[in-house]
Amino acid sequence: MINQKRLIKLMRQLIQIDSQNPPGNERKIALFTQRLLKSIGVESRIYEFCKNRSNLLAVIKGKESKHALLLTPHLDTVPAGRSWKQPAFSGKISGDKIFGLGSTDCKCNLAAMLEAVNSIVEDGVVLGYDLVIAATADEESGSGLGLIPLIKRKILKVDAALVLDADDFEIVVTQKGLMHLKVRLKGKKAHGAYPWLGQNAIDLAVRVLNGLKTQKIVCARNKYLHQPTVNIGTIHGGDKVNVVADWCEFELDFRFLPGTNERALLEDLKKTISKYTKKFSIEIQGVQAPYVIKEKHPLVNSLVSAMRNLKIKPRLSGSEGATVITFFQDQGIPAIATGFGVEGCAHVADEYARLSNLYQGARVLVEFLKNYKPTETVSALARK
Repeated sequence: MINQKRLIKLMRQLIQIDSQNPPGNERKIALFTQRLLKSIGVESRIYEFCKNRSNLLAVIKGKESKHALLLTPHLDTVPAGRSWKQPAFSGKISGDKIFGLGSTDCKCNLAAMLEAVNSIVEDGVVLGYDLVIAATADEESGSGLGLIPLIKRKILKVDAALVLDADDFEIVVTQKGLMHLKVRLKGKKAHGAYPWLGQNAIDLAVRVLNGLKTQKIVCARNKYLHQPTVNIGTIHGGDKVNVVADWCEFELDFRFLPGTNERALLEDLKKTISKYTKKFSIEIQGVQAPYVIKEKHPLVNSLVSAMRNLKIKPRLSGSEGATVITFFQDQGIPAIATGFGVEGCAHVADEYARLSNLYQGARVLVEFLKNYKPTETVSALARK
């Protein structure tokens, strides 16, 4: 049974541990989590792909080990910044709210998971599968020191994954892909008093970007996601005010729907730039494929049923941003995301979570874990 008093105490303890990324140091919170698990008889191991960038991995053996389910929240937070009115690391409680950096993203999910595991162990429940826990580093900077190497190096061996990094009991079944890139345009330098003697790369960039903004990305609609977007994140150019700029570079953030190929987006971008100049280069900084899982997939159904059993209305949704669920698809592992944070509270000053969500979230996880049927999930994957 979920112990609400213990859960709130745990949540405050987690908030009071600084795990800001950058600079990036998850060791203290990983060791705290490891000690807590050990106190209830669950052994774990720390993996680091860079000093102090700690990932915790634990396996709770079930009745049989043919199948394994992963629960994975992350340990790091964004930096606090200077705009907080509440103490960022106090875990202050006011009514149903608990304030603190990472309270919504994503220490409420870590706390709910740990309390759910504690409850299952206390009650002597033996699951019908192995439960794998991975509390990971570096999610806020792309997971290059966390979930990605854990998956690619086959350290995580699971049939299905439930990512704990979402808000208000939503169940994320699809998300946009992303492509980050830098475009560099080359012009011709000249004296600022004689601009006709040169070619201004900043002028070229303005024309390219205007052309890009009017260009529509053709794609099928998705009922859970907004249309594709492109954001101009940065722009730099020129050396001095009285010199015609012979260089300009800008960074673009593309978000695109399932069914769209990033290579097609890249070719369209090249065509747009080529209308204005042939002297350019493109540096791909990162690509994350879009993701979709069937609404009736057994993994989705299991979580929906768990919520309904507790009189919580499940909410299927899509993610406009990039969660880690896409990292599982290359391995053929079905994954969804859920979580118990407060929508609109991630990455803001005076971030908070709701204690009621925290308690109900832990109950949902217990219900889900007790009734999850891995054989159905694996069969559905085989049919895909």
